[in-house]
Amino acid sequence: MKGARGLLTSMTSTAWSRSALAAVALFLVNAPVSAEDEPIIKCEDAVTQSDMTLCAVQEHAAEDKKLNAQWAETKKAVAEWDANLDAHQRGAVDALLKAQRAWIQYRDGQCEVEGFSVRGGTLEPAIVELCLAELTRKRTAELKALVEGFGN
Repeated sequence: MKGARGLLTSMTSTAWSRSALAAVALFLVNAPVSAEDEPIIKCEDAVTQSDMTLCAVQEHAAEDKKLNAQWAETKKAVAEWDANLDAHQRGAVDALLKAQRAWIQYRDGQCEVEGFSVRGGTLEPAIVELCLAELTRKRTAELKALVEGFGN
């Protein structure tokens, strides 16, 4: 069995970056949160790369929370719209689910490829997380516009 030092030296920089990002994400998920949902660090004061990466992870998490709330609202509106159609015309909920699954695949692939611009560097996790945050913000707006388009 390899010790920690042997394990670290045997990992590629790519694997290490992904492992570090996973550890940061796990920390953020399990970190205690105050009643005011204060960020773990003050991002406006971030100077180090690790702080900037944490801020990017926090931004992505905040955008993901907004997306999940909008998703619930959009799915409900689409289901109501679908229910008002004749049985042979229904399928809006299925189409929405199909679109969301495809969007998740797109988002993940797009952000992964953007990370290649700084592949293996300490900036890679932050670039990927900022991409995830931005695409998630855009998807939230798309889902909101979809609801508005249904007249709900």
